[in-house]
Amino acid sequence: MVKGADWLLKSAEKIGLSLGIPPFIIGVTIIGIGTSFPELISSIAAVFKGVTEIVPANAIGSNIANILLIVGISAVIGRRLVVTKSLIDLDLPLLAISTALFLGAAWDQKITLIESLFLMFSYGIYLLYTFLHKDERADEIYEVLPARPDRRKLRVDKLGERTQAKRPKIGAVDFILLAVGIVGLAFGAKYLIDSVVKLSELLKIGAGVISLAAVALGTSLPELLVSAKAAWQKKSEVALGNIFGSNVFNILVVVGFPGLFKTLHLDAQTFHLGLPVLLVATFLFIISGISRKIHIWEGAMYLMVYAFFIGKLFGLF
Repeated sequence: MVKGADWLLKSAEKIGLSLGIPPFIIGVTIIGIGTSFPELISSIAAVFKGVTEIVPANAIGSNIANILLIVGISAVIGRRLVVTKSLIDLDLPLLAISTALFLGAAWDQKITLIESLFLMFSYGIYLLYTFLHKDERADEIYEVLPARPDRRKLRVDKLGERTQAKRPKIGAVDFILLAVGIVGLAFGAKYLIDSVVKLSELLKIGAGVISLAAVALGTSLPELLVSAKAAWQKKSEVALGNIFGSNVFNILVVVGFPGLFKTLHLDAQTFHLGLPVLLVATFLFIISGISRKIHIWEGAMYLMVYAFFIGKLFGLF
C-alpha cells in the first residue's frame, strides 16, 4: 500500500508538471495530502467493511506516531530541529485549531454526518488559508519534494515564485505507474483491513487497539521516511512541515471523508487512551514549536512517551 502511494504520487506529480500546474499547488497536494494517502484509503476500506472504529483509531494513532515517534526520531537524528517563523505563525495555530475541532467532534464517542461535513469544510478553509499565504511558504513546501533531474529546469522569477522553464515529458510509463499505484492502494487497503479484523478475532483484542498501534505506524511510514531523511540533511523545516500538513489532513479528512458514508464510533481504548495522548502529544509539539527549537533531549522524551503509550495500550503496565 505504501509503495502504491509512492508510485501514484510520483507519476501524478510529473503529469501535473507536464500539464502546467504550478509546482506550489503540486507541492501542497503531495506533501500535505500525499503522505497520508495510506491512512485515507485504509479508512475508506474500513467503513465499507463495517468496522468504523478503525477510522478514528487510525487517524489518532497516526497523529500520535507522527509527533512522538517521527518528530522524536528526527530530533535525535538531526540533534536539533529549528522551527521556522512561518511554521509558528501559520501551521501551529492551524494544527491547534484542527485538533480542538476534532476533539469536540469525538467527545461523545461518535462522529456523525454533520460533524464529518464540518471537518471537511474546515479542511477547505485550511487549504484556502495555505494558498493565500503561498508566498510565505512556497520555498519550504517545494523543498520537501524528492529531487529528480526534471527539477533542474525550474527557475526562480523576480517575484520569488517557482516557475517552470520547460515542462517534463510524460509517456505511457507514467500513466501505467499512476494506474498501478491506485490499484496497489486499493488492494493494499483491502488486505490491511481484512488482516486487522482477523488479528482482532485471533488475539481477542479490539480492532481499534491494533489500528492505534500497528496500522497507524504502518501507514505513517511515508512521513517517517520524508522527515528522517530531511533531519539527516539538516532540513528542519522540511521534517516538521511534513508532520504539520499530514496531521491536519489526518484528523480533518481521514476522519471526515469516511464519516460522510457512515457514523464513526470510537472504541473504549481509542476514547480513553488515544484521545488524551493525542492531546498531550499535540500540546508538547506546540510548546516545542513556540520555543523555536526541538533539542535531542526533547526528541528522546517524545520517544519515551510513545513507548509508554504503546505499553499502556497493550496492558504491559
